[in-house]
Amino acid sequence: MTEENRFTYQGVRPISWQDFHGICRALAAAAADYKPELILAVGRGGFYPGTLLAHMLRVDICPVRLTRREADVVVRPSPRWLLEPPAALVAGRRVLIVDEISSSGETLTVVREKTAARGARAVRSAVLYAHTPGVAVPDYVGLVSDELLLNPWDREVWVDGRFTFHPEYAAVLANQGLTPTADMRIQAPAFRLAKRP
Repeated sequence: MTEENRFTYQGVRPISWQDFHGICRALAAAAADYKPELILAVGRGGFYPGTLLAHMLRVDICPVRLTRREADVVVRPSPRWLLEPPAALVAGRRVLIVDEISSSGETLTVVREKTAARGARAVRSAVLYAHTPGVAVPDYVGLVSDELLLNPWDREVWVDGRFTFHPEYAAVLANQGLTPTADMRIQAPAFRLAKRP
């Protein structure tokens, strides 16, 4: 998700599931020469590309979690650890840290330092996107943009019994004098569950 309190966006760009897959393919092809032995997927946004890259590269994956958020709202200026990388998994291995975005590079730097301190043989990082201030930190960057990047997985959230455009995205759009449009929503067929309690 975005860090609206820390960055001034210049425009908006919806990212489709096809865009996401294409960016991950490019990241996997570039990172393959590094021969990562473990992917640390930084949650929550990094779980999506981390999982796909782990499948594409056929390597182990481990979640890590640090965040500025509580209940999807930014509440602190710096990230706080919730789930650290286990030394038993990272020690002696080539680790690829994967996150959704590098806005400032702070989160990636914290994870990289912790991973190195836990004995990783080598550490690199990959992100789907980077804003200009954060582009120097990751080793692999799929897309550099200072636009508001609308992820396909968090554009719509469940609020008061229905799906609605994510309020944080809507607020950033409003700051640019824009409102959510139909093409910003994920076009998906309605499914009826085969089973539920």
